[in-house]
Order: sequence, then structure tokens, then C-alpha cells
Amino acid sequence: MVELDGNNLTLEEIERVSIKHEKVQLSETSLKNVQASRQAVERIVQDNKTVYGINTGFGKFSDVTIDRKHVEDLQLHLIRSHACGVGEPFSETVSRTMVLLRLNALLKGFSGVRTVVVETLQDLLNSHIHPIIPSQGSLGASGDLAPLAHLALVLIGEGRVRYQGKEMATEEAFRIEGLNAITLQAKEGLALINGTQAMTAVGALNAIEAEKLAAQSEWIAAMTLEGLEGIIDAFHPAIHEARGYPEQMATAERIRTLVCDSHLTTKQGEKRVQDAYSLRCIPQVHGASWQSLNYVREKLAIEINAATDNPLIFEEGDLVVSGGNFHGQPIALAMDFMKVAVAELANISERRVERLVNPQLNELPPFLSARPGLESGAMIMQYTAASLVSENKTLAHPASVDSIPSSANQEDHVSMGTIAARHAHDVIANARRVIAIELICAMQAVEHNAVENMASATRKLWHEARTIVPSIKEDRVFSEDIERMTTWLKDGAFDWSVSKAEAVK
Repeated sequence: MVELDGNNLTLEEIERVSIKHEKVQLSETSLKNVQASRQAVERIVQDNKTVYGINTGFGKFSDVTIDRKHVEDLQLHLIRSHACGVGEPFSETVSRTMVLLRLNALLKGFSGVRTVVVETLQDLLNSHIHPIIPSQGSLGASGDLAPLAHLALVLIGEGRVRYQGKEMATEEAFRIEGLNAITLQAKEGLALINGTQAMTAVGALNAIEAEKLAAQSEWIAAMTLEGLEGIIDAFHPAIHEARGYPEQMATAERIRTLVCDSHLTTKQGEKRVQDAYSLRCIPQVHGASWQSLNYVREKLAIEINAATDNPLIFEEGDLVVSGGNFHGQPIALAMDFMKVAVAELANISERRVERLVNPQLNELPPFLSARPGLESGAMIMQYTAASLVSENKTLAHPASVDSIPSSANQEDHVSMGTIAARHAHDVIANARRVIAIELICAMQAVEHNAVENMASATRKLWHEARTIVPSIKEDRVFSEDIERMTTWLKDGAFDWSVSKAEAVK
């Protein structure tokens, strides 16, 4: 059970709730904050004060005052009119994370919703009712309006959900679970849709996957190093300490640890004086990607606990301020940075694949073929890897450098953060296939060099991965191998941590 209070949610807890489907409970303090914030909204309505989103229109209509008797209609119309999402729906996991993050933000007590709103969001999570939310249509400011409107539809008993493995009308899932739809009151519709929870949900899940992929890429690179009899000297700690980047030093130490008892790596001058950059510069390139991923984690740690709607209510209602916390620029930039970082992990991996299959660059069988010429072996696997990294270069173009005015130019600069997050998801998926190809090729190479001479850590990986993809004894449909290995990398239970065993110095 994960307790939510609006301030202390972590990426690890998101993984527990969104991926492992743990239940959530709401802290007593956060519920008191929600109640106090709601009382402030009710006083504003009672006193007939004019406050944006409570008794005014939205966007360009902010100067239109709404009569008190239409306050509930205002919120209902807002949700229905803003539910303009298109395209394929987000995954159940993304949808679940959006509910979790919107709930956590409201629990901060700055949004003015009733406790029934946060309790219903809690019910969605604990009952595993997941709104069907189209993935396209957000500009990333005023937050993720369209995607969050589809989430909010479910709270009012409209829209569609996935429940018990099926798509169905919200009212049917509510009936089965004994839940009641909400009639939204003043401010509540706006509080539900004004925020960055679509881009942040995708971003948080991206971060979890990207960090796992980065760890996997080091293990696979270590096996490639053995397959190509790479020079271990390039990973000597003195080199990396001389430059001073902590992530570079850490990557070098992990590679040294992974191959510490290998008899396949070489010393400089034994076979060659220097390796190509894709081997020699693993710490510098992978380390730089880790720097980027650490930056992303830092920004997400803030955003998943942020109040991102508008207006926000402070000082027990004495201070109600319209601002722009819904603007997704911090996450847009972080996701664009992540795209480049992960694309580079794939780029250097593909170059290692080339070195594994190209007979002009190694002493292995050409294209790792069992019968070169008669059989093509891994030749076209490298083509596929090259295609994927080329596609990533297109996806890595920053979404955040674009903006387009909306709402009659009232909202004249937007972040495109959700597009950045969606593209980052695609880059990660492509990169995972590339490192899957590298692993298949690296396993074949170390077999040629003698598995018994591998390091104990990489030999363990070889044994586990060989249960997924068998040795290449003759040509077959390698697409199936690539997809099986990709799925194993995404979902498998292999322990990708690196022990603190003594590394080769």
C-alpha cells in the first residue's frame, strides 16, 4: 500500500502503483488540506467574488462572468467540450499513472476540490478502472487539457474505461464496483484538467524504462567487449578520474566489475593498441546519457509532486492567484533531453553490432554466419538496427522548440511536452530493439571465442538469454528472435544490478 500526501511520491512508488498495481491510501493531513481548500472555494462562491475558473469562462472567455446558478453547468460543459483527444489511446499503465498523479496533485490542497473527488480517483486506482484516454491532442499548456478531460469524463460517469481486461462504458464498471459518478461543482472540472499529468505520466514511465535500458546496455556492451576481445585498459579508473564526470567513472567501474574475471578481454598491445570508439568510449558515451537521465529524474521528482492547475488557492482562501504552473516546459525539455540520451545509447550499440558482424573489423565468422555465403547470419540484423537508430534521429528532434498560439492568442506559447514524452517512449522502444540485436550478436561472438572464458557475470547473462534466443546454427526468421529478446529485456526478471565485486584496476 502506497500512502499519498501530495508531496512525497517517488518514481519507485509510481512503479509500485502503476506497473505492479499496488493500492493507495490518502494521508489524513492531505485530506484536511483538501477540505480547507474546498471551504475557501465555497466562500468565494457564497460571496459572489469573481475568480477565474470558479465563476468565469475559460481561456479567452476568462472575462465572461458566469451566474452562480450555472456554476455546475460551467464545469460539466468544460469537461465535455475539452474531451477532444484523438488517436490511439494511452496504455492502461499510462492511464493509471495519470490518475495517480492527478490525485497526488489535488492532495496538496491548493486546488479547491471536495474530498469526494480525490476519494473517487482513489477508487479508480484501487478498483483497477482505467480511463480510455486518446494520446494525441495536447499542446502541453494549459497543461494536458484534452487528455485530462477524458480522465475527468470517467469521474462524472461518462466516457469509456478498461476494466477486468475489457473495454466498457464507465457506468457499467461503476455499477459492478458499486461506485457513484460525481456532479462536479465550482472549480472542480478546471482542477481536474489543468495540469501536466499526461506528459508527466508518460515521462515517469519513460524514466523507469530508460534507466533499466541504460543498465542493460552496459551488461550487453560488456559482453560485446568480450566477443571482440576488447582492451580493458580504456576502463582504468585513472582515465575517468582525470576527466571527473561521476557518471562516466561509475560506468567504467561497472564495466570493469562485469568483466573482472574474464579471459576474453585483452590488454593494450596484445592484439591491438586501441579499440574503436564504440568500445573504448563506452564510459564517456553511456556516462553522458546517465547524466541526462539523472537530470530527467530530478525534474520528474519535482513535477510528480507539483500543483499544476490554475488558479491556486493559498492562505485559507485569502490569496487566490492565477498563474501558469500548468505550462509543461520543464517536462518538455526533460523529455527532449531524454530522447537524445537514449538515442545515443542505441547509436553506439548499433556501431558495436557493425563491429560484431563485419568481417573486416573482427576475427569472427563473417556476419556471425554458421556457413558464410550460403547463409547470411546476422547480416540483416544490422540493417534493422541501422533503420531503428535512423528513425530515432528523426524522433529526437526537440518538440519543445515548437509552439503555436491557441485560444484566440490568449495562450500564445505552449510546450508540446506531451508530444516530447510520446516521442521519447518511441525512442526507448526502438533503442530496446537495437540492444536486443546487440545481445543476440554478442552471444554468438562469445560462443565463437569460448563461453567458458567469459566473466562470471556476463556468462550468467549468456545462459539466461540463451533460454530466450538459441544459438544461430543456421538461418531462420530472425525477426522472431529480436522480438522475443526485446520482450525479455522489457519484462524479464534478470537482475541487472552490478555487484560490488573487486574490479580489474
